[in-house]
Amino acid sequence: MQYKITVLAGDGIGPEITKEARKVLRRVAEQEDFSLAFREEHFGGAAIDAVGEPLPEKTLEACKTGDAVLMGSIGGIVGVSPWYKLPVEKRPEAGLLRLRKELGLFCNLRPAKLYSELRAASPLKEEVLGEGFEIMMIRELTGGLYFGEKSLRMEKGEEVARDELIYRAHEIERIAEIAFSLAKEGRGELVSVDKANVLESSRLWRKIFTKYGEDEQDVKLEHVLVDSMAMQLVRNPGKFSVVATENMFGDILSDEMAEITGSLGMLPSASLGENAFGLYEPSGGSAPDIAGRNIANPIAAILSAAMLLRYSLKEKEAAKKIERAVEKVLAKGYRTKDIFPKRDAEGLKLLSCSEMGDAVCAEL
Repeated sequence: MQYKITVLAGDGIGPEITKEARKVLRRVAEQEDFSLAFREEHFGGAAIDAVGEPLPEKTLEACKTGDAVLMGSIGGIVGVSPWYKLPVEKRPEAGLLRLRKELGLFCNLRPAKLYSELRAASPLKEEVLGEGFEIMMIRELTGGLYFGEKSLRMEKGEEVARDELIYRAHEIERIAEIAFSLAKEGRGELVSVDKANVLESSRLWRKIFTKYGEDEQDVKLEHVLVDSMAMQLVRNPGKFSVVATENMFGDILSDEMAEITGSLGMLPSASLGENAFGLYEPSGGSAPDIAGRNIANPIAAILSAAMLLRYSLKEKEAAKKIERAVEKVLAKGYRTKDIFPKRDAEGLKLLSCSEMGDAVCAEL
């Protein structure tokens, strides 16, 4: 069986980390008796430099005709990169928003796991970490503020900016369906995050999740306001198992979750639609300050590749092999710079980005 994977390496450290993810995918494919055909296309700032558009039609077509998309990262430094002198709709991030919309990728899964070997890398105190945590965040991806109408114009002598926040019932219902399904597979607990004390869109969100909760008696549903959730994540992360929220809240909270695991370089993600097709990317950014230095952490990209195998290709055993290999590498004391402790580093070995990819392949 051969699968077609479209690779959007993107900007900054994107080409470096996707190279290691592809290396690992090739290795596990050899073991599991399937093959992968990679097709790389321009995307983000790299595409702007090449053809003047963040999402060229050729790139979009390649994504639509593949079995899955493996993405690196996009963007540069706002206010510094020439990409941000362009109109908003021509910038790298606009390409990503359009790609999600065009591919119908409405559900973003972001698992955050505290590996026992990385407890020292977490900024949280030992007593707060407790027995550790493993949280699956489900983020709605194609609605809300990011996709509402925007305007910036002069009114009565001053600039006035507007961003429209819209949610339709069906957009919330399909997220609720996935969230309750994942909760049933886990601890039977689901937290729905909103701002229902202020926002009408959040009141609709809470109403729909409450209705689903009444029908799903085997799942314990809790509603938490987003500001309270941000606080509770750093006070008692082990309390949470499955968390569902809207687009902007999920964007912010998932980065917070990543940081308390020890590094953004450890957090993978999957963006899914109605079928098995998906886009897989690390949750961290393009990190232009370290691009080209071979020091980025490729583990999030490698774990995103494992999610690609599990959700789009249905190669679950191959996915498990990659995840076990990552655990073994960490257990052996291998670390990239972002997860290398400043003290108590005895027995640990600092690896480059490519060496970490080699280490995971060696465990496979």
